Amino acid sequence: MINDSQSILLDKPQDPAEWSAGTTLRGVAPQLATADRLGALKDLPGFWEGTGFSLIARPDFSGNSPNGFFLELNELRETIEFTTIGSPVFNRGSLQDDIAIFGVTYLHRVTDGVTGGALHIEPGMWLNIPATTEPKADASVARLATIPHGNAFTTVGFVQHAEFDRLPDIPPANTVPFDVGGQPPAPGTKNPYPEYDLGTPSAFRSSPLPASITQAIIDDPNQMLRDTLTRQVDEQGMTLKTITRLITSTASAGGIENIPFITSNADTLSLESVFAIELVADASGTEFLQLQYSQTALLNFRGKSFPHVTVGTLIKAF
Repeated sequence: MINDSQSILLDKPQDPAEWSAGTTLRGVAPQLATADRLGALKDLPGFWEGTGFSLIARPDFSGNSPNGFFLELNELRETIEFTTIGSPVFNRGSLQDDIAIFGVTYLHRVTDGVTGGALHIEPGMWLNIPATTEPKADASVARLATIPHGNAFTTVGFVQHAEFDRLPDIPPANTVPFDVGGQPPAPGTKNPYPEYDLGTPSAFRSSPLPASITQAIIDDPNQMLRDTLTRQVDEQGMTLKTITRLITSTASAGGIENIPFITSNADTLSLESVFAIELVADASGTEFLQLQYSQTALLNFRGKSFPHVTVGTLIKAF
């Protein structure tokens, strides 16, 4: 028997975005409807695994480093598991009507590709945000996460979607430190620190290095992403069909909050990233999904901003 409150809920509009502020039931829609509401995030849910590279100049308090840092270079093994937030999340408006947000949660795990040791774990969310009038803004995406060093961040941005019959252009990722508050140097700028030069011996750089970590990748970690695509297309006969890029940063919205230790010792105030969801067909025509990402966080200490760059290529396995 259906009581009055159940009857009221069953009479609600089928689209959760149309439910009133008093609604208490937030049911999960069918899969196709949920995918439509996720927008550019619709291919993320599932389990992804792959490899990558991390470059970080971390402070060295020993007093032995002439430049005050140790350059840590790691080959990575990575997994990311995305789970759909099936029901709507309502943001209540005071200057405009309410909006309904849909998204996914994720858990990113990173281990050293050689030793298997733990390097990084990151729980977070990606959100699909509709256009708004207050503030006046187009539809956007946002990434939210927490890091066990004591950081929490929100980056906001937009989506680019393109079909390809060639390899895409991937701009370089800067690894050259620069003055805090200054502009990153132009691509090709020589790094003044010997720790970044594999031709110069240094006790303040990871050693020994895996063969996959070359000077070209230290100078521009995005070269690893280009190399992967070139190998797939030119050597393995694959075809890159579409790319959906999720481009977010703290530059125009969002931000990073740090525990006091981070603020004093390696202040991290900005993050930018590109996550590219790629539809690839192998030589037999079988299609699969691939995720390539590049992100840069700036660690500020000793008057310089040191880029912490991480890149990876993961395949959707489940």
